[in-house]
Amino acid sequence: MCGICGIAAFDPARTIDPALVKSMADSIRHRGPDDEGIHAGGQAVLGHRRLSIIDLSSGHQPISNEDGSVWIVFNGEIYNYRELREDLLAKGHRFSTHSDTEVIVHLYEQYGTECVSRLQGMFAFAIWDQRERALFLARDRVGIKPLYITEVDGQLLFASEIKALLTHPSVERRVSLGAVDSFLMHLYGPGEETMLAGIRRLLPGHHLLLKDGRVRIAQYWDLRFPEQPIVASEEEAADQLMALLKDAVRGHMISDVPVGVLLSGGVDSTAMLSLAVEETQQAVKTFTVGFSDPDVTDERPYARIAARRYGSDHHEMTITAADFLDFMPRYVRHMEEPVCEPPAVALYYVTELARRHVKVLLSGEGGDEGFAGYPNYRNAVWLERAKRLGGLATWAMGAGFGALGAASGKDRWQRFADMMRNRPKDYYWSRTAGPLSPFARNKPSLYAPAFRAAVGESHTHPYVARLFDIAAEHTLLNQLLYVDTKTWLPDDLLIKADKMTMASSVELRVPLLDHRVLEFAAALPPSMKLKGFRTKHILKKALSSRVPQEILDRRKTGFPVPYRRWLNGELKGFVDDVLNDPRTRGRGYFDHAAVATLIERSRSGEDLSAEIFSLVTLELWHREFIDRDSAPTQATAGPQRIVTASHDA
Repeated sequence: MCGICGIAAFDPARTIDPALVKSMADSIRHRGPDDEGIHAGGQAVLGHRRLSIIDLSSGHQPISNEDGSVWIVFNGEIYNYRELREDLLAKGHRFSTHSDTEVIVHLYEQYGTECVSRLQGMFAFAIWDQRERALFLARDRVGIKPLYITEVDGQLLFASEIKALLTHPSVERRVSLGAVDSFLMHLYGPGEETMLAGIRRLLPGHHLLLKDGRVRIAQYWDLRFPEQPIVASEEEAADQLMALLKDAVRGHMISDVPVGVLLSGGVDSTAMLSLAVEETQQAVKTFTVGFSDPDVTDERPYARIAARRYGSDHHEMTITAADFLDFMPRYVRHMEEPVCEPPAVALYYVTELARRHVKVLLSGEGGDEGFAGYPNYRNAVWLERAKRLGGLATWAMGAGFGALGAASGKDRWQRFADMMRNRPKDYYWSRTAGPLSPFARNKPSLYAPAFRAAVGESHTHPYVARLFDIAAEHTLLNQLLYVDTKTWLPDDLLIKADKMTMASSVELRVPLLDHRVLEFAAALPPSMKLKGFRTKHILKKALSSRVPQEILDRRKTGFPVPYRRWLNGELKGFVDDVLNDPRTRGRGYFDHAAVATLIERSRSGEDLSAEIFSLVTLELWHREFIDRDSAPTQATAGPQRIVTASHDA
C-alpha cells in the first residue's frame, strides 16, 4: 500500500519541475512512511511514497523495465503476481526484483493497456512510456484504491489523495455547488465529481491514456448480471463459493509482514478470520472496537466468540464521545470530502491499535453489496411485490404505513408509504439515501433561495439515473446491487476504508471484493441471495460450518456508533458552536431558521443524526480545504480513551 502522484505535460516539448511532484509526495507521506522516490522523465514526473509490504529489500519505486523506457508508480497489491511473473519470464522478460509492481511494468510491455484485465487485486497506478510519450493511469475494477486527476496549465496531475493535487500552485480551491447539493442528498458524492471544481475521480474499472496531447478515458470492466444465472443446486453453489473464497483469502494473505483481521462480530469478518487462520502457522491477530455507551449494541462479545473459536490473538479498545470529537477535524482532513460515515472515526482508532502489531489488515467489507446483505434490499423487493396486488390493497398498505409513521414519529414508516407510491428508480439512489430521505424532503425549506436557484430543484443525480438505465433489464434486486456496487461501495465505504487505514499507515485488504467473487455473486439467481426474508442466503449457507451460530443468526446492526445520542448529548455544544458560527451562516447554502428547526427536531426525538452530522462535516470541510484553517477544533474535556489487549480470547 502506497501513495502515488505525478504530472505529465500535454506538450512533448515541455518539461515538468520535479520539485512540484516532490511536494505532492510529501503531502501524502502517511500513505508510505517507509520510502520515497521520484522519476523525472522530462515531459512527465512520477512520485511515490512506499509502505513496504512485499519484497521489503528491493521494492523501491518508481520501477522501470530493463532499458528504462517504461516507468511505474503503483498503489495496491496484485494477488496473482507470482503466476503472472512466471508467464512473463517464459516470454523472455527479465526481472530485477520480486515485487508485484515490476510485474505490471512487464505486463504493460507485453499487452499494452490491456494489461489491466489480467490483474487480480486492488490497484491504482501510473505508467510513463518514454518511447510512446504516453501516460497510462488505471484504477481497479471496484474502486478499492482511489485515484484523482485534474488538468491545469496544459498539464495532467494525478494523485492518490486530493491534498497532493492541492500542493500545485495552479490548482484552485473552488467549491462545486452541484457537488454540495449531491452530498446533502446522498450523504456522500457519487460518480467522478468531487467537492472541488475541476478535480475528478478516475472511476472504478476505468483507465486513462494521455498521448499526442489528448486524454482518453475508457471503461475496461463492469459488473454483469447474466441473463441466464448459474444453474446449480444450493449445495453446489455453496461449495463453489467456498472454494472461491478460500482462493481469494489465500491470495490476500500474501505478505512479507504480519497480517491481522478487523473483527466486527459479524458474519463476513468472522468468515475472513476462519479462512485466514488456514493460511498461516502463526496465531492471527484480531482487532475490535466498542463504545462507552450502554445503549448501543456491543460488537465485542460476538468478536470474542469468533476469536475463541479460531484461537486468534485478540485485541480490543473502547472509544468515547470525547474521542469522537477529538478526531473530527482529522476525520475531515483525511477523508478530504464530506462523507456521512461516523463509523470511519471508530475505524481510525481501531487501526491505530492494530498498527502496533501489524501492517496489513483483512476486512469483511463487500459481502453485503455482493450477496444482498442489507435489509433495504429485502424491504424494497417485498414492497414491489406488494404493489402487484394493485388497486385498493396497494392504497391501503400505503395508507397504513403513513398512519404508522404519523403515530410513531419514525421516518422509516413514512418512507415505506412513499415507496408504495413511487417506482424504485425514483425512490432508490443508494443504500444511504434517496429522494425520500429527510434531507431531500426538507430541501426546499432548508436551502437558501440563491443556493436553491443555483443547483435547481431536481432530486435525480444523472450518474445514478444512468446506472439504473444500464441495469434496467435486470431484476429489481440486481438493479439495487448494481447501483450500490457502483456508488455507495466505492464512493463511501471504500473511500472510508482507504483513507482511515492509510491515515495510520496500515494496508487494508478486502477479499470479498475480489472481482471473481463479485462476478460469481452476480451470476447467481436472486433467490440464492435473498431467500424469503433471509438476506445473504447462499453466503451464510456456504459459511454455516465456519461461523458460530450466535453470529450467523444475528440481526444485522451495521456498525452501531452511538453518534445520534452523542450529537444530542455530550457533543451538543460542539454542534451548536459549528452550525451557529457566523462563518457557517456566511456560506450562503442554508436558511438559518430551517437549520435551527432541524436541530430542534433532532433533539426532540426525530432521527436526524445523519443530517446533523453531515451539516457539521460540510462546514469543517470548508474550514480545512477552502479556508485552510489549520487550527484544530477544540474538544471538550472528557474521559480518556480506554485501550485493552486480551491475549486469551
